[in-house]
Amino acid sequence: MSWFTFDLARLGAKLGLISALRSLFSPATPSCASSSSHPTKRLEPKQQLHPTTSPKPTQPDPSKMSTSALQGTLSQLQTTPPPSPQKISSLLTTAKKQLLQLNALLPTPSTSPTLLHLSRQTLETGALLSIRLQDPDAFTRYFQQLLPFYELPSSNFKPAGDGQRSKVTGLYLLLLLTKGDYAGFHTELEGLEVEMGGARGQGLEQDRYIGYPVKLERWLMEGSYDRVWGAAKKEGVPSEEFAVFCEVLIGTIRSEIASCSEKAYPSLPIANAKNLLFLESEGSVVEFAQQRGWVVKDGRIYFPLQQGEEMRTEKEILVASGMLIENTIGYARELETIV
Repeated sequence: MSWFTFDLARLGAKLGLISALRSLFSPATPSCASSSSHPTKRLEPKQQLHPTTSPKPTQPDPSKMSTSALQGTLSQLQTTPPPSPQKISSLLTTAKKQLLQLNALLPTPSTSPTLLHLSRQTLETGALLSIRLQDPDAFTRYFQQLLPFYELPSSNFKPAGDGQRSKVTGLYLLLLLTKGDYAGFHTELEGLEVEMGGARGQGLEQDRYIGYPVKLERWLMEGSYDRVWGAAKKEGVPSEEFAVFCEVLIGTIRSEIASCSEKAYPSLPIANAKNLLFLESEGSVVEFAQQRGWVVKDGRIYFPLQQGEEMRTEKEILVASGMLIENTIGYARELETIV
């Protein structure tokens, strides 16, 4: 009985020890479970919040936009040979949009020197290509857009320099001559003279591009149309863009000479009319005469009489010619006095 009691006591002790051990380690299991479930509860909100907290796509900042696209468009415009007229128009439209996106259509204090140079170069390219497209209105708009850039010191650009200002300005002066806008011509010229310290045209004439329209204007005032004709030939122009405007200028001069001839002469030999009107051949004279409504007969051109006029004698023709020359000289003197 004692032995059996002793075994029961030992068994009770073992059970007590096992129970104690269970009570000791049983909290660890829930703790591990809670610790394993804790990260899950923390990850779930993150996974749910991730789509809502991700940044939405925004428009790029124009001031920080890369200029590579504009440089690519400019490179296409400057290829040799130039693109087709339709392609040029499309590329120029794209270039203007890119300048607007870069906020560089007009210079600002925050515009970088590199972007200033690129913007001016783009507008100058557009101006020159507008002449190739024979669009003087577009050229005038580009010139007006370039004026704020031309007012800046050359050191504001990178690389430093005046770009193609001389060429574009010379072309604009020539355009004013073709329109007969002598007031605008002298206004623009006076502004250039002020920049050069009042060099009254002498310094400007030394410039290859600006000096060209300055000389033409002086010859026109003198009535030296033969000198204008010689300078307007292809080999006499500073660049091919000037040749486009020179053709228009010669056409204007030819029309003025034709109007004066109608008033001064009853008729002229075709050979004389060819030299007087700066035409290349007698066939060109006949074509021009037909456009003006003149009568071509027996190798002569007969001008229509003015309304109310009768057939004039040779003496009357000489008197009319003398008065015409005298009035022209007087007009030139008055202009020179004003200038």
